[in-house]
Amino acid sequence: MQEFLIATQSFPTVLFSAALVVVIAFWLLVLAGAADHHSFDADLDTDLAGIGGVPVTVSVSVMVAAGWFTALTGSVLLHRSDATGTVRAALAFGVLAGALPAAWAVARLLVPHLRRFFADRPPPSRPGGLDRVGTIRTGSVGTDSGRAEVVAAEGSTAVVQVHRPAPADGTPSAGSAGPLYAYDDTGEFFRVAPYDRALDPGPPPALPRPRHRPPPRHPA
Repeated sequence: MQEFLIATQSFPTVLFSAALVVVIAFWLLVLAGAADHHSFDADLDTDLAGIGGVPVTVSVSVMVAAGWFTALTGSVLLHRSDATGTVRAALAFGVLAGALPAAWAVARLLVPHLRRFFADRPPPSRPGGLDRVGTIRTGSVGTDSGRAEVVAAEGSTAVVQVHRPAPADGTPSAGSAGPLYAYDDTGEFFRVAPYDRALDPGPPPALPRPRHRPPPRHPA
């Protein structure tokens, strides 16, 4: 156990250990509903690296985990060797140089098997998505980013891109609801507004039924 702890805190494993802590914290936020696993899809293009087809967070998580395990194995072997000084430092950098391509290779091997779990579902069409209330799935919704889960008329759900208008009284946050009131054909996203269910008047009250009056009696 002590050898394991020493290896995780030594170079180069400590670099991957720090990244692994960030990855674990991120997925805990996803489980808590405070973050979305599609958060960084617009920032990085993993298709060029051959690890696309899944959310960027999944690809990066697989690479970090594979790199951490590779670096840990190399660090344990390095600690068990008799190398010291400059030779030991050179071998440590060699472990780092080998862990990076090994992590990429493992990601390229595993990502194709994960793609079926993240198959893109067609979002609601413009007529079907409008005038519906979506549930925000990202930490917040900005004027250029955000996602919401919408339930279609037939009961199926889909996650769609949503943006809020620039001059807004409030900002929808994760778990809150917001009506989709417009669709941008160019950007392919819905516009959402803050929504307070407490202010929803609900369906109109039913009108009272007219009382049945007996027909008038005619004199004999």
